[in-house]
Amino acid sequence: MQSSEDLSTRFGIPNRVTFEPGNGGLTKATLISPASQAEVYLHGGHVTRFALAGKRPLLFTSAQSLYQSDKPIRGGVPLIFPWFGPRQPDPIGNSPMHGFARLSEWTVELARNDAQSTTLILRLEASQSTRAFWPGEFVLRYQITIADKLALEFSVQNVGNEPFTFEEALHTYLEVGDVRRISIDGLAGATFIDKVDQLARKVQDGAIQITGETDRVYLSTRSTCTVADAANDRRIVVSKENSDATVVWNPWIAKAKAMADFGDDEWTKMVCIETCNVNIHAVKLDPGVTHTMKAVIAEVAI
Repeated sequence: MQSSEDLSTRFGIPNRVTFEPGNGGLTKATLISPASQAEVYLHGGHVTRFALAGKRPLLFTSAQSLYQSDKPIRGGVPLIFPWFGPRQPDPIGNSPMHGFARLSEWTVELARNDAQSTTLILRLEASQSTRAFWPGEFVLRYQITIADKLALEFSVQNVGNEPFTFEEALHTYLEVGDVRRISIDGLAGATFIDKVDQLARKVQDGAIQITGETDRVYLSTRSTCTVADAANDRRIVVSKENSDATVVWNPWIAKAKAMADFGDDEWTKMVCIETCNVNIHAVKLDPGVTHTMKAVIAEVAI
């Protein structure tokens, strides 16, 4: 693991990119552009903060999050790879929830900037520790660009001799003023799997309102989602490319209380709009091929 000092020497950009020990002693990069600021932990390749200058953060991160090398960070944008949720099937019996990418230490490949934007590119390769869970030979690259919006590009390259199939998600936690007062547009008419109703398949009727525990996998949709955040007088727009599914999640009261790394009342301040390829949209990747999924998160005044 490289020290913050080494990373600053190799990749630091004055007034744009810095590295330092963050919470729990985990290495954190701070990115600055003329319009915004972000924080990225190398543990999990995890974007934990993004805010436009002078405005409230667009991303929610729990005040109770465990910043530990063997635990995922709760909030921001967890990177989900190579499976979503519990592994199915799980031949070794102890595969981590949502895969190993969010628990791995990523390396810095590149930092750059121009007049309007700042970019950090992170890398994760197959290793003895990943092969203990999953046999795929891969190189992951994660490009994080901040300007007047947050642009995320997650690339999976098959560098082995055999095809492999994987699931992926940018498990984005958005900060809202009161989740009970938001509406989410963009998924009307889409079929979804309702994970809080015995995996029943349903069709979305109009805008989404959050009125209880919500865990839905919307299938066969590349639509842009818009969250009307009435309490904060803003809209949050999540657009995407090469993603055929969207997950909408809020734990509500009981599940929030059951999570050790999540405040009992924090459910009111967040909603997840996840850019993903999961379930029937798992990606089969042939040797030598690269798949890139993109998400852009932006704020628009109401």
